[in-house]
Amino acid sequence: MLIDPRFHRLAEGLTSFSTSLQKGERVLIDAYDVPDAMVVALIRAARARGAHPFVNINRARISRELILSAEEAQYAPHAEIELKRMEKMDAYIALRGSDNIFESSDVPATKVQLVSRLMKPVLDHRVNDTKWVVLRWPTPAMAQQAGMSTEKFEDFYFDVCTLDYARMIPGMKALKSLMDATDRVQIKGPGTDLRFSIKGIGSRECGGERNIPDGEVFSCPVKDSVEGVIQYNAPTVYLGTSFDSIRLGFKQGRITEATANNTKRLNEILDSDAGSRYIGEFAIGFNPHIREPMRDILFDEKIAGSFHFTPGQAYEGVGNGNKSQVHWDMVCIQRPEYGGGEIWFDGKLIRKDGIFVPKSLHKLNPEYLLGAGK
Repeated sequence: MLIDPRFHRLAEGLTSFSTSLQKGERVLIDAYDVPDAMVVALIRAARARGAHPFVNINRARISRELILSAEEAQYAPHAEIELKRMEKMDAYIALRGSDNIFESSDVPATKVQLVSRLMKPVLDHRVNDTKWVVLRWPTPAMAQQAGMSTEKFEDFYFDVCTLDYARMIPGMKALKSLMDATDRVQIKGPGTDLRFSIKGIGSRECGGERNIPDGEVFSCPVKDSVEGVIQYNAPTVYLGTSFDSIRLGFKQGRITEATANNTKRLNEILDSDAGSRYIGEFAIGFNPHIREPMRDILFDEKIAGSFHFTPGQAYEGVGNGNKSQVHWDMVCIQRPEYGGGEIWFDGKLIRKDGIFVPKSLHKLNPEYLLGAGK
């Protein structure tokens, strides 16, 4: 099979840097509307490292049809089977393409919540007990979201996904150390005045080993510490529905007010369970190639000069213990063209208008990450 050489470069990065496959390890390749050639490239890359590849092929229209009439009697045994398979895996690589990002927009919320609840043990095992990496796949639909031609978007995609992520390591380590030592965080910007504590939570660097594209360091608020209001300025798609201008108000950590262009649907999601109105993640994004939102969260949450503040499930190890079937990364961009903004740690200005201020963090600014700075 003739395969685009970019596919081989991407497959090599995913099996070596991202998941570091070793001889004899089992890896599940989960492909959603992805060309066969890319799956073949991953199989070959895994085998070249002595690993044993397994493949699961998904199609969005088929998944939609199954979920439309989902019942517990159907999905409970399905979840058991999927969990047994995941427990046999050492690693997981998911490529998720989409010809229509709104394919699931007419699936009832009750059905989505049922499937999410039943499949959550599979997700938890994959996240906590395997080496994993997840990425989108470039499609004409994604190019349209990004406002680019298909060819230009594909070039952008492979530039971003094959970035030298090792260059992020020094700056990420410095930001992690700072976040680990921080108690009080304040975020200011247009429509935003947010205050919370991350004391004792810790943080984690994300530089190409879990998500591609990557470029963030995340922590989590102490569960009941969040006060104030946040106005997000990046559009988002969640569970097949598009949202703009989300605004959240907090008291004692809980979201007490939530509005958007679709306020009713927003609140339905935030009422999914007891944990969905609490925050499960706070992260600072700095991928220099990604500058504009495209309603694809694996890209948007890494936007240069952004942060995301996430209702729902917290990660184990770096979290506040919040449990939820929801994990919704909502993004706010603080570069000047988006109105600017500031992030303060314990009264010290850390980032202003998307640029890190302390000298120890300068290696996370675009000039350095793009190879222009030292």
